[in-house]
Amino acid sequence: MQKINVITLGCSKNTVDSEHLMARLTAAGYEVRFDSDRTDAKTVVINTCGFIGDAKQESIEMILRAVEAKRRGKIDRLFVMGCLSERYADELRAEIPEVDDYFGARSWEGIIAALEADSREELKTDRHLTTPKHYAYLKISEGCNWMCGYCAIPLIRGRHVSVPMEELEEEARKLAAKGVKELIIIAQDSTYYGIDLYGRRMLGELLRRLCKIEGIAWIRLHYAYPAAFPEEVIEVMATEPKICKYLDIPFQHISDNQLSAMLRRHTKAEAVALIEKLRTRIPDLALRTTMLVGYPGETETDFEELCEFVRAVRFERLGVFPYSEEEGTHSAEKLRDDVPQEVKEERVERLMALQQKIAASLNRERVGRTERVIVDGRQGDFYVARSQYDSPEVDQEILIPADAKRLMKGRFYDVTITDAEDYDLYAEVVR
Repeated sequence: MQKINVITLGCSKNTVDSEHLMARLTAAGYEVRFDSDRTDAKTVVINTCGFIGDAKQESIEMILRAVEAKRRGKIDRLFVMGCLSERYADELRAEIPEVDDYFGARSWEGIIAALEADSREELKTDRHLTTPKHYAYLKISEGCNWMCGYCAIPLIRGRHVSVPMEELEEEARKLAAKGVKELIIIAQDSTYYGIDLYGRRMLGELLRRLCKIEGIAWIRLHYAYPAAFPEEVIEVMATEPKICKYLDIPFQHISDNQLSAMLRRHTKAEAVALIEKLRTRIPDLALRTTMLVGYPGETETDFEELCEFVRAVRFERLGVFPYSEEEGTHSAEKLRDDVPQEVKEERVERLMALQQKIAASLNRERVGRTERVIVDGRQGDFYVARSQYDSPEVDQEILIPADAKRLMKGRFYDVTITDAEDYDLYAEVVR
């Protein structure tokens, strides 16, 4: 049986793409490995990221390492796919010709034909899971129509294309049959789902349908765009017990000057009103967001306004990124990158220091509470678990002493929070 090693870089959307490809390879009789450095597979596929500078560099370095392995005879065939090769295929072919072929992120036909994978239509909803078997990502659409000033995703992935609802239901049922208990809904903008297929936003209806699938206990929503947030989604999150009280909604900034420069389609007042509505209608909601600092034209006044916003809202989860210019975007072509790099980095540190205090305070408020958690695994003397307020890989963990009681990975338990740190909690299982 021929072996193939699939190496995936970048975001969870790339993970889903690799899992679909791996299912087709498995159906064709291949023995598939994932991100393995302990395999004698002679064929390697690298699924690349091309979103920002650091991610592009990581992808290039991985390709070069594989090329060196090919030169030394450790592998015979090397294929590259994904976002980096979607955007820079011609340049990559010229600079790294040792790769057997390059394929983009929008079409599967080329890579399937090159690998002689199984192309049957019924495999469209099959996945070879690479996450722990109790949770999986469900990508409900591709691409984006918003064209934010800093973002290269529409240039790479194209315009928004929704996956038909019936396909998503079938895929979710197959995941549940594999033991998946937590579905993490992802897209470039999950709230835009359905407009191209059904003429209106249909995320609320999709969530209701997914809630009916036996075996799925938690459904978590990521990457919601703030503008025109669907009222129906708020209603579903407030009433469906399977929907986690968790929402990832990247605001990026709050200064109207910066929002306008970024080509965001909402104002500060609209963002504040949406947060108030969400927290009023969905009690105990954990909000996760990301902020972008050092965008062209950002003044100290703009940044202080952002800090005050974060201080007032007290986001449960927050990430901060310094602006980096991406060729082909509005900001790269129309604006001057005028904020010095040291200022960008200093603003990241200041905002994260502020968030650290907020996170510590919010965690202390949870001490004494009883919460339902799912166990992701064990590390040393502790079981590592998460509540509905935390997404895997990006959020904090709840640590449970392993010497008190044997717990099972992928199982739910009721625990009492006993202690808190800035970004971690400690708990004991309720007896």
